[in-house]
Amino acid sequence: MPASPSLLIVPARFKTGKLYTQIATTSAGVVLGSSGDFNVTRATTATRFNSAGLIESVASGVPRLDYYTSGGTAGCPALLVEPSAANGILNSENTATNWTLGLNLTSGYTDVIGVSGNNLTVAASGSGIGSAAGALRRTSNNVALASGSTYTISFLMRQTGTHTIGGYYAAITGGAAGDLGAGFNVSGSFSSGSLFVYTGATNRIRRVERFGTDVYRCSETFTMTASGTLTTLSIGPTVSVTSNANSAIGTQLAFAAPQIELGAIPTSFIPTTTGSVTRNADVISLSGAVSGCIGQTEGTIYLETNSLVSGASDLFCFARATTNTVSITKNSSNIIQATVYTSGPSFALNIAASGTVSGNLKIAFAYKTGESALYINGVPIGTSSDAFSFTAALSEININSTGFFEGRGNQRISALSLYTSRLTNAELAALTTL
Repeated sequence: MPASPSLLIVPARFKTGKLYTQIATTSAGVVLGSSGDFNVTRATTATRFNSAGLIESVASGVPRLDYYTSGGTAGCPALLVEPSAANGILNSENTATNWTLGLNLTSGYTDVIGVSGNNLTVAASGSGIGSAAGALRRTSNNVALASGSTYTISFLMRQTGTHTIGGYYAAITGGAAGDLGAGFNVSGSFSSGSLFVYTGATNRIRRVERFGTDVYRCSETFTMTASGTLTTLSIGPTVSVTSNANSAIGTQLAFAAPQIELGAIPTSFIPTTTGSVTRNADVISLSGAVSGCIGQTEGTIYLETNSLVSGASDLFCFARATTNTVSITKNSSNIIQATVYTSGPSFALNIAASGTVSGNLKIAFAYKTGESALYINGVPIGTSSDAFSFTAALSEININSTGFFEGRGNQRISALSLYTSRLTNAELAALTTL
């Protein structure tokens, strides 16, 4: 068995501004008490999945222990850490307020895993979600879209009958004027397609994720080829993933939590009313008298996480700089990298997976001059014989810090532990085996 860790975080105990460690931090054999407790700042409310599998609000500065699992079955919580993001779709917390219902549809309130939603039923034929009569619409969103920037539109769709296909339509004005829209089939095949030929965007990527029993998050990421303004957003049931026509009379689907945000990652739901709302970043760090729990010449970082979505992000680092730091990151191609920076702008060593990695991950990075190694899910990813030495003490710990390597992330951290020694390769394999 590996040596006992010098610091262990299994997200469970917290209060406003604090995430408690499970093992007291020591230095030269002296217990440092609460110095191992992480500081948590987020100057806004945010949402999470609670133990019942419902979306709920979490107060400012409180760590988000998120119970998300595919299919909505609550299990052990994980620490949800996200960057700042803003939702520009208005009245997203309740699509019955300031949204216009098409004449060929009827609607009724429905709860969509804790979010107020509209259950739409097709009442007459001959329309589609590109027309006022065939969709539920929010006008005057007026979201500025910059040329060359990447955005993600997302919403929850709940199957309330036998029909499984719905979509969205976004009217865009300005230099990139046109209609952007996509359809999604949540029958289990999870197919998706484009509803309109739109030249104002490129690199379009569509996703369907199961968020609960009969509840799915549908999203599309795209990059603008010119600047424009998203004015009207429409949602509704469609006949196929490539047609904006309404499905047969009597078919129904529920919609909730519409969102548009900057970046290639659909993050947690940001409720809005009559104005755009920003969720501040989760900043979780530990600094001060903690150098005793960080291996200063050698050590091992163990991280258990669920990499849910594509995109570059920091997962863990000692400080965040171009000198005297150790980090585990995921790049924009979903490749895990372990890096040691010493002095100067160049890293001393970098070990990266040869292919993309996603899903449940157990990662261990052992660093020691001349014999570093990275293991993921029991598999040796790579080793390095590069020599290095730090020129200053490693005295700060950050989880998913922002503003570096694009700073985009949506990680759920199940466990984090540090060892002040370089574990053996056999111990690394045992520690990370699923």
